Parts: sequence; structure tokens; C-alpha cells
Amino acid sequence: MRMAKQLSNLFLPVAIAGIALITGCENDLKDLKKISASEVNKPVEKYTGVDVIYSDSAKVKAHMTAPLMINHKVKKPYTEMPKGVKVIFYDNNLVESSTITADYAVRRDVEKTIELRKNVVGTNAKGDTFTSDELIWDENTKQIHSNKLVHIKMADGSITDGSGFTSDENFNHWILTQGTGIIHVNNQDISH
Repeated sequence: MRMAKQLSNLFLPVAIAGIALITGCENDLKDLKKISASEVNKPVEKYTGVDVIYSDSAKVKAHMTAPLMINHKVKKPYTEMPKGVKVIFYDNNLVESSTITADYAVRRDVEKTIELRKNVVGTNAKGDTFTSDELIWDENTKQIHSNKLVHIKMADGSITDGSGFTSDENFNHWILTQGTGIIHVNNQDISH
């Protein structure tokens, strides 16, 4: 009888502990489900190893690669490429017409602009190289511009710098404001 009483004295605390444990686990599971649901409903999509080909009327216009792309589905949606991006543009004959790379980029969906930042390098088909800390590509006007310092090294060795820059997206027709530099001129180009 004494043994039965000892067992019944143990049963009540064990039963209470068991109920508390089950209830505690149930609350933890509910919390875990809430956290999981909030992550699923979070307005972010992440993609790795991005490789996108842009075409228009069945003609390839550009090829973009990025190690990581994050889509933010918020009121004003935007897409980040925090580990860099490379875009190659093609002409109508699928010949590379220009390239642009950057360590960071953000595309603003509503504005239809792409801000390229940190070690931005653009090149054109002639071999001219454009470097800056920031270039902004406007998809509507198909122009690239910057109010930051832009350094241009032309294929002939000429070098120029300026604090204002505007160009077509192929870097062929560009305007540099407040520019300084060293421009190579052939004697044949100088008229008497």
C-alpha cells in the first residue's frame, strides 16, 4: 500500500509536467508556424545564379547575369543585385555593342531605372571604357547618365574626366560636362 501511495504521489507531478511539456510544445509549434507564415508572406523573392536574356520581337537585345537577385514586392517594387551584375547589349546582328558591370545594382520598377553603383565599368564596341561610382540607366529614354565623376579611356589612348555624363545605352554618343583630359589628335585631322 505504501508503494502504491508513493506511485500516486509521483503520478501527479509527472502528469502535470507532461501536460506542461505538451502544452509548451504546442505553443512552440504555434509560434513556429506563425514565424514560418510571416516568412512566406514576406514580400521578398531571392534568386541565385541569375542568367536572363532580354529580347524584343524575337531578337536578343541584352544578356544579364547576377550571382544574387532580390525582388522586393512592396508598394514601390524594386529589385536588388547586391553581389554585382553584368549586362551585355547586342545590336540587330547579335554583335556585342556594349557591356556594363557593377558591384551593386538596383532596378526601380515604377521609374524603370537601373542604378549601377560601386566599380561601374561600361564599354562600347569601339573599345572605349567608362568608369564611375554610379551610372543610372533610364529604360524609358534608353540613356545612361551620372552626376558623379566619370572617367573615360578611349580606344586611341585619350583620357578624359567629368562630373556630368549622358550617353545612349551603347556608350556611342556621349556628352561629358565639366570635363578635363588628354585628347589625342592626328595631324591629318587638323585643317590648316
